[in-house]
Amino acid sequence: MAPLSSLPLFLSVFFLAVATASSAIFEERDDVVSNDNPLIRQVVGDNDHLLTADHHFSLFKKKFGKSYASKEEHDYRFAVFKANMRRALRHQKLDPSAVHGVTKFSDLTPAEFRRNFLGLRPRLKFPAHANKAPILPTDNLPTDFDWREHGAVTPVKNQGSCGSCWSFSATGALEGANFLATGKLVSLSEQQLVDCDHECDPEEPDSCDSGCNGGLMNSAFEYTLKAGGLMREQDYPYSGSDRGTCNFNKTKIAAKVANFSVVSLDEEQIAANLVKNGPLAVAINAVFMQTYIGGVSCPYICSKRLDHGVLLVGYGSSGYAPIRMKEKPYWIIKNSWGEHWGENGYYKICRGHNICGVDSMVSTVAAVHTST
Repeated sequence: MAPLSSLPLFLSVFFLAVATASSAIFEERDDVVSNDNPLIRQVVGDNDHLLTADHHFSLFKKKFGKSYASKEEHDYRFAVFKANMRRALRHQKLDPSAVHGVTKFSDLTPAEFRRNFLGLRPRLKFPAHANKAPILPTDNLPTDFDWREHGAVTPVKNQGSCGSCWSFSATGALEGANFLATGKLVSLSEQQLVDCDHECDPEEPDSCDSGCNGGLMNSAFEYTLKAGGLMREQDYPYSGSDRGTCNFNKTKIAAKVANFSVVSLDEEQIAANLVKNGPLAVAINAVFMQTYIGGVSCPYICSKRLDHGVLLVGYGSSGYAPIRMKEKPYWIIKNSWGEHWGENGYYKICRGHNICGVDSMVSTVAAVHTST
């Protein structure tokens, strides 16, 4: 039999995907400490393939300012780091139109990553009575669109090690809606949602917005509607903790929700709502995001189990893809892990097939028009 490298490219990719899918995607194991110590090739930059794992770990610690309390903790994190390099290489094979490698999360197990940096509560879902967005015309949609170019998106924020992604997704959508309603871009308070929003799903007992333990964007909109609005971030700054008390001050409300609704799964409707109504709150499966560095992520296989809340700010008609592969249309996602992750804090994921569930839970919000 001819070696795999002699097969046509599309067959090589297919066999690599099949061979690695079972271990790379759905429920990745956390027993990362192993006795083997192979040379770890940094996925980004083939010129580094002769460098040792120790050297890569040293570069990682220096770049991200990592230090550990004991030798035992250092050695454990080194083992986790090596496991994540193998994982990044698997991701690269399954997602060749993106670039995967060392990120600031490379010393975290998948469970630690999910617990500290995601936060979409898996039991929460759209209630049956949720408002449905009206069907919009799609005939004259622009080929490319980006709300950043129209002033509706605040700078990338950082949720820290708190599972509050849902609050950043919700504030981002309301910031855009408020900009459309008032002409002013105001950064709104995630901490108000973390401290004060305990809105529950009436159809799921004990499923409530819970600060750093997760929540849902539509529940955050419901809270904001009932509370009267959200304060400015500067008046209620983010702490990255849910151990404080609620300090909401109604006299300092900066943006108010008029209504919110669920957008159809249809990608043309999602694009139409994005263009007409501003950035959209969306949920996604973030399994490939732990190792993501750049490019258009379009994995061959990805779970649609939603675990992360983000903000959809635009779309493109064609993103870079490796030679001999079609360029891919993509969504532009604003994340909440700071500007030093991904493409300056942003994630591109391909459009067309509900990749990683990105089209499954999409909400649009409208703000109250005010002249102040």
